[in-house]
Amino acid sequence: MRDESRIALVTGASSGIGAATARALAARGVTVGIIARRSERLAEVLEACRSHAPDSRSWVADLSDPPGAAALAEEAWETFGRLDVLVNNAGIPMRRPVTRISLEEVERVMRVNYLSPVAMTLAVLPRMIERGSGTIVNVSSLGGRLGITTEAAYSASKFALCGFSEAMAADLDGTGVKVRLVLPGAIDTEIWDQPGNDPAFYAGPLTPADEVANGIVDAIDSDHFEHYLPDMKAVVELKTADFDSFLTGMLAMAKRPEAGST
Repeated sequence: MRDESRIALVTGASSGIGAATARALAARGVTVGIIARRSERLAEVLEACRSHAPDSRSWVADLSDPPGAAALAEEAWETFGRLDVLVNNAGIPMRRPVTRISLEEVERVMRVNYLSPVAMTLAVLPRMIERGSGTIVNVSSLGGRLGITTEAAYSASKFALCGFSEAMAADLDGTGVKVRLVLPGAIDTEIWDQPGNDPAFYAGPLTPADEVANGIVDAIDSDHFEHYLPDMKAVVELKTADFDSFLTGMLAMAKRPEAGST
């Protein structure tokens, strides 16, 4: 896509996929609003975006508060005059088995990964529908299609985002508002090394965040709802076809001697 008249709001934009997506959109002439918690990192991303899209703006915010997230989406709309694209990318990991997580921790993951994206979507949706155009991009995860061992809270939040996105896409048919669901796999971001998380079982190659960001930008104007980045749809289809074999394989991975190393 390249359209200098477009305006996009991107959450979780201080690093990783969000930062790369904001830069990729700005490089194509799109004015971007970016949201994240870390002000210094966000300022660096904003500076890069403004070199291509000078009217870009930033908001420092913690998206663990869904009502606050909704208010922020409304503020961004008022600031820019409209939003053509909302990229719900912000997310946090929770990599510990269910025997060592609390309800409070699960609730925080759900607020950031699911409820705030929903709140922001519902905040802008009526005006997008009134205009007859707009695109909601929900960045879920391969973990939103596969229940990953030690990641029950994270997978639950991403499963929820997938389900919401699917139903919303059907509800919005004919309104002019599109929904795109992005499912990244193992991506080279800071999500692998966060406090309070166990080491990951996965120790394979990581896809660069810039590659995923370009896929997200392409998804905005795509005719397709679902986008695996990289393409790991076959793994999901294997699980669906034979869950017992999938589960056996996951348990074998978790029991490897080197499991848990990164």
